[in-house]
Amino acid sequence: MTLSRKPARPGAKKSVSQKLTSKTSKPSKSKPLPKPKLKATSDKAPRQPKGLHKRNLHAQGYDFNALVEATPALKPYVRPNPYGNLSIDFADPKAVKLLNLALLRLHYGLNYWDVPEGFLCPPIPGRVDYLHYLADLLAESAPSNKGGKGKVANVTKVPRGERVVVLDIGTGANGIYPLLGSQVYGWRFVASDIDPVSLANVAQIIDNNPSLEGKLSLRQQRDAKQIFTGIITAQDRFDLTLCNPPFHGSLEEASRGSDRKLKNLAANKRAKGHEVAANKPKLNFGGQKAELWREGGEQAFLSQMISESQAFATQCLWFTSLVSKKENLKPCYRQLERVGAKQVKTLEMAQGNKLTRVLAWTFLTPEQQALWGQYRV
Repeated sequence: MTLSRKPARPGAKKSVSQKLTSKTSKPSKSKPLPKPKLKATSDKAPRQPKGLHKRNLHAQGYDFNALVEATPALKPYVRPNPYGNLSIDFADPKAVKLLNLALLRLHYGLNYWDVPEGFLCPPIPGRVDYLHYLADLLAESAPSNKGGKGKVANVTKVPRGERVVVLDIGTGANGIYPLLGSQVYGWRFVASDIDPVSLANVAQIIDNNPSLEGKLSLRQQRDAKQIFTGIITAQDRFDLTLCNPPFHGSLEEASRGSDRKLKNLAANKRAKGHEVAANKPKLNFGGQKAELWREGGEQAFLSQMISESQAFATQCLWFTSLVSKKENLKPCYRQLERVGAKQVKTLEMAQGNKLTRVLAWTFLTPEQQALWGQYRV
């Protein structure tokens, strides 16, 4: 399936791509790009700390009774915690996988979902939060009839439907971002990955969920040294790119990180009065190298992503990526200034005590962003 824009209206003198290219190719006399402040950007009242996005269905926790009803296989793994609330052992891969399936069935209309052993099983509340913040980002770039000619008004309506096209870099075997984004907002996705096993698993998920038909297209990255190059074609126009980059620099570093995670989970269980098994779960990194680590780690990946994005400046409205390490932001800001980004935003997402950042940049001016939106709707 080719994801492309509908033809321009009859009589139009220039396509949106031509207009954007002609404007961005002119010499710029603008002031140097200021370093963005590390805070979420929104026109609404600020959200409370430690909270998920206001549109996140999981902000109040899990309804385990409803989840068990949707997926009876989850029932043996659900038990009361010391506070009397139902929960699962989040260190148990089988329990976490069944929880994800139950969430996708109950809240997102997907009946089938699975990942091979050893591949990442993502936490759905945090993943869908990323999509909600990106939807707000698109709303800020939406066209408006209230601004008057030549003005860009402050608009908060989130674009929905298949006219919004999103590129997921490194979709993994779980394909979670395209699955959630297509069901929550009706967006279309191109999901890319370097691993054929991952793509084959996502294809199986699509085949077993009729509601996903025509919403997802899969592309394999065949050059391990490239990110956008080889994936984005001359005909593509993406409203968003998103990515959860590999944040470890080696297999050893990834192993140590997983060990720390398991130890923290065990300590948390002991603090809540749970028993902890003497034998820790065996770590399995088969097939998930690209999901967990890459030479140079997160910073090298982000640097390459920024460098390559310049070549597709007029084909993407917003480039975005998660950034797990705060210290990686400043080098990105400096590089984005060098490559000529027009706007840079840093969005903060919180889930419990965990803080995650989204770095977003565009090579289009606010006026060009509004023009892009007019051709989308």
